[in-house]
Amino acid sequence: DIGRNAENIRNIIKKLQTSFNVIENSRIPVIAAIHGACIGGAVDLISACDIRYGSVDSFFSIHEVKIGMVADVGTLQRLPNIIPLGLMMELALTGRKMYSKEALKSGLLNSIYNNKSELLNSTINIAKDICNNSPIAVTGTKKIIKYSLDHNTTDSLDYVALWNSAML
Repeated sequence: DIGRNAENIRNIIKKLQTSFNVIENSRIPVIAAIHGACIGGAVDLISACDIRYGSVDSFFSIHEVKIGMVADVGTLQRLPNIIPLGLMMELALTGRKMYSKEALKSGLLNSIYNNKSELLNSTINIAKDICNNSPIAVTGTKKIIKYSLDHNTTDSLDYVALWNSAML
């Protein structure tokens, strides 16, 4: 039955989307350390993360278009909040590779490192820096930033005032 098969596929996609939403909605910051290839679902994964670092050998490809499908677990929805829309459209429509230097320049990566070891050591040190801060302040900062992406300045200022009045 074509209809039941289509519904089953939709249910599978929705479950997969939930897996990536959990990363984005985590109360703690999620940091991605990328070395080598970051293709398809891996781009969905890192676009759900809060901070992204890469090694010089890292590259990225929204490859789904090359295999006849639409990226369906978050890349197309999250990446426009990270990199310029025109670049995101180009990457999504061509499936081309974007290498680490371009990813850094576009804002996809926060920094690039010479090798995997340097990448991991630096990323762990950044995570430790975050952990040295107040957990409530870190969680609140993440919540306020995410809220501000979808709301105007006035509403966002009201939200942060409410947040701090409850948390301070």
